[in-house]
Amino acid sequence: MILTTTDTIGNRNVTNVLGLVSGSSVRARHVGKDITAVFRNIVGGDVPEYTKLMAESREVALARLTERAEGMGANAVVGLRIMTSMIMSGAAEILAYGTAVVVDDAAG
Repeated sequence: MILTTTDTIGNRNVTNVLGLVSGSSVRARHVGKDITAVFRNIVGGDVPEYTKLMAESREVALARLTERAEGMGANAVVGLRIMTSMIMSGAAEILAYGTAVVVDDAAG
């Protein structure tokens, strides 16, 4: 599966546009990680506990998007975008979306 933020894929031709595809993941903070993050917030700098949580959530959202695109018969997703939003205090959604397409193997 090819995932790209661009509307085209190098030397490949889009042969069929299948439509919008998305995948999301909602993650809640963990109390133990929150305590550690609070201490890190006091001294400043990166908060690896949250960085890891968001990275895992992003990977789940992309995996769900890929699964849905494959279910539609796509071999690529173009115009891929990722966004996040707060659902409630302590929980965030990562949404990945784009256009599911079929591309040829290589430009001839």
